[in-house]
Amino acid sequence: MPSFLETTIEFIKGVGPQRAELLSKELGLKTFKDLIEFYPFRYDDRSRFYHINELSAEMPAVQIKGRIKTISLIGKSFKKRLVATFVDETGEIELVWFKGVQFVAKKVFPGVEYVVFGKPSSFGQKLNIAHPEIDPLTRVKTEIDHQLQPVYSSTEALRKRYLDSKGILKIQKTLIPEAVKRIQEFLPDSLRQSYSLVQKAEAIREVHFPTSKEALNKAIYRLKFEEFFFIQMKLLSIKKERTLKFAGEVFNNAALLTTFYNKHLPFELTGAQKRVIKEIYADMKSGVQMNRLLQGDVGSGKTIVSFICMLLPISSGAQALIMAPTEILANQHFQGLEPFAKAMGLRIALLTGSTKMSEKKLIKRMLKDGDIDL
Repeated sequence: MPSFLETTIEFIKGVGPQRAELLSKELGLKTFKDLIEFYPFRYDDRSRFYHINELSAEMPAVQIKGRIKTISLIGKSFKKRLVATFVDETGEIELVWFKGVQFVAKKVFPGVEYVVFGKPSSFGQKLNIAHPEIDPLTRVKTEIDHQLQPVYSSTEALRKRYLDSKGILKIQKTLIPEAVKRIQEFLPDSLRQSYSLVQKAEAIREVHFPTSKEALNKAIYRLKFEEFFFIQMKLLSIKKERTLKFAGEVFNNAALLTTFYNKHLPFELTGAQKRVIKEIYADMKSGVQMNRLLQGDVGSGKTIVSFICMLLPISSGAQALIMAPTEILANQHFQGLEPFAKAMGLRIALLTGSTKMSEKKLIKRMLKDGDIDL
């Protein structure tokens, strides 16, 4: 028997097999877990009602309250549109629908009080709102219980089956209250307290049905923290497994490094460069595989540090390779390192995508025979 989170979404009230199949096909939502983690991509602020005389085309989506004065169908066939004059005590604005005209016409009536939500725009000298959300004021008072309304991604195929953002929100309202009773807390209390993290169940509830902007921000922070925390744990686990499973070469011959440092280094290394070289040397003589990111600004000396560290395996009879993402950079590295390599008596070569085929074959044969150090 599947666990609660593994249960398929067809068993949620109002979904069923056909809708479940469509949600799986369109959004990849198959289980309760998928739907719980299908977070809103934005939130509409429904905390304020604007007056019509306050509106302008530069404003984002707004919420207004009033009634429909007139409503009419304009145009013919595919050019048909539904236009309503919406009024409040301060003025009037046009509401326009180009799609689903017949469906909307059956829902809205003159004289009834509505709440309208949408983006104002200008057409000629008039303001209008195209394809607004419109609900009777009585329904809004009883059903819209949060000021921040979640908005979920949908598709045209889903919208045809009434699974637009509102339809998905309705499903979430059925699932989330039951889900939060069963959501496990994976982070220890000490960690949550150190980083001021809310509990997982609270974060899930707030991210779908925020009670305030502050609570929403805390929920998002908690969920992002957890995601990155477990990514980091996975990376550390892989690193530990690789350390135990795969032995690395031991490069503890520092003869070339010492010679270069004492005789050929043209400048004094910085404290940071010396520290990094010591850390890399410790890794390379440990017999454990090394994965390391050396980070620094342009001109901070990353290339010379790399060259010095490559002298360790070369001193032990191995070959070293420096790779670059572009030919321009590869040429720059080669031109910068060739004088140092020659001064040390090392054999260095440059191999790029534009190297002639005959030269490529020669370089590859020399590499195979051990005639190239770097």
